[in-house]
Amino acid sequence: MNGTAATAPRTCLVTGASGYIGGRLVPELLDAGYRVRCLARTPRKLRDQPWAGRVEVVQGDVTDADSVAAALAGVDVAYYLVHALGAGRDFERTDRDAARVFGEQARRAGVGRLIYLGGLTPAGVPEQELSPHLRSRAEVGRILLDSGVPTAVLRAAVIIGSGSASFEMLRYLTERLPVMVTPRWVHTRIQPIAVRDVLRVLVGCAGLPPDVSRTFDIGGPEVLTYLEMMHRYAAVAGLPRRLIVPVPVLTPGLSSQWVGLVTPVPAAIARPLTESLRYEVVCREEDIGRYVPNPPGHPVGFDRAVALALQRVRDAQVVTRWSSAAVPGAPSDPLPTDPEWAGGSLYTDVRERHAEVAPGVLWEVVEGIGGENGWYSFPLAWAVRGWLDRLAGGVGLRRGRRDARRLRVGDSLDFWRVEEIERGRLLRLRAEMRLPGLAWLEMYVDDEGAGGARYRQRALFHPHGLLGQLYWWSVSPFHAVVFGGMARNIVRAAERGQQRGAGRRPPRAAAEPPPAVPPRLPPFT
Repeated sequence: MNGTAATAPRTCLVTGASGYIGGRLVPELLDAGYRVRCLARTPRKLRDQPWAGRVEVVQGDVTDADSVAAALAGVDVAYYLVHALGAGRDFERTDRDAARVFGEQARRAGVGRLIYLGGLTPAGVPEQELSPHLRSRAEVGRILLDSGVPTAVLRAAVIIGSGSASFEMLRYLTERLPVMVTPRWVHTRIQPIAVRDVLRVLVGCAGLPPDVSRTFDIGGPEVLTYLEMMHRYAAVAGLPRRLIVPVPVLTPGLSSQWVGLVTPVPAAIARPLTESLRYEVVCREEDIGRYVPNPPGHPVGFDRAVALALQRVRDAQVVTRWSSAAVPGAPSDPLPTDPEWAGGSLYTDVRERHAEVAPGVLWEVVEGIGGENGWYSFPLAWAVRGWLDRLAGGVGLRRGRRDARRLRVGDSLDFWRVEEIERGRLLRLRAEMRLPGLAWLEMYVDDEGAGGARYRQRALFHPHGLLGQLYWWSVSPFHAVVFGGMARNIVRAAERGQQRGAGRRPPRAAAEPPPAVPPRLPPFT
């Protein structure tokens, strides 16, 4: 995208590589000829990325000066794509401290350029009156600009791309509600931008001249109200025209709960998005085009961006999703591996069943669990648990799957996250629902020879305090129905699948990757 990488390959550090933008930026930088290093708190989250073997991954945290210094050693360009949004009431302070650490260590390491993707702020609104989300983004950009390292702060409004939180919010609001009562922010003017234009500009900024250190507004070619965006989305998606009635009574808090009720985006993430929509966010300049010229067909228009995103969704080719990053407030403790773990009570529910199938066939069912396929056990119980989690401010069941065929470490899976996967043998999920403790669900496939397999399932719970103990014992009576039914139905599904496939192909080895199957279309597309 620029000539710099072609003449002298340089090293780029990407923070936030497990997130929505970072996970898409890495392959773009690689394709542009850059060497890429990723800073990650949990490096194994990047292990299954298709580009993992082409990058260097270092462990660290942007709040830890020593690990940041080590990651920045020998780096020419550093991308700062992290934020502490929703991580408690002190997220603004956390963002502030992390930006200062990163800027200071970048200056000491002699980094040639910092690039930060922030939010577009409204004209004429004092910073102290902005939403905490926008205010923090603006402050981080200012701290990096003051670091002494040439910095490009890119400010974008709504990003339209498959899997983005803004796109998912727009998509589900429009598709699920042919008639809707909406907050008055649907009349706010916005300048959306296609995710491919965001990535193009991010890569292009690596070649900015050293004397350029400033903010740039980036946006698409159109300024639309949210109401117009919903109507235009409906037209592109082939839906009947929506009847939308704005009302003035929905506060940002109520708006976020409303969005959380209708869409897969939980209230904790919906709130900063809806708070930002109260303001008109339109580019005040287009100077970035002087340094990163628009190729033919760019910037991409709104209708085209929606069509591209919908095609990705329908083809099950969503590379990253808003849920790729860890959910604010969700537990992140790994499963204790010491058999004699001394960290307190660790309750388990263990189920085993023999399956008259090849191990590979059983594994297909295990890896395909969740999302559209469900959880093979008492759907009403899982639905109720998902609704209770949403009411408690959690993610609920509706995050679904990123990919209909395969899982990778770090993927969100309804209200679970993939903590470990040994393809053909083990799938370990960590609960991200609101619980008085930590919970995991493990599913194993063992080869028993002679064409048979054994399915082993283990649910684990580490309670926090008395409330956690009471929780476990209150739900234990239902485990036979929920977990027992899950084990039984997973085996049955595998056996039915093998019967349907009998005579068409030989059984596969357990470690062999599953075949490509026609993707199921997500709901409402």
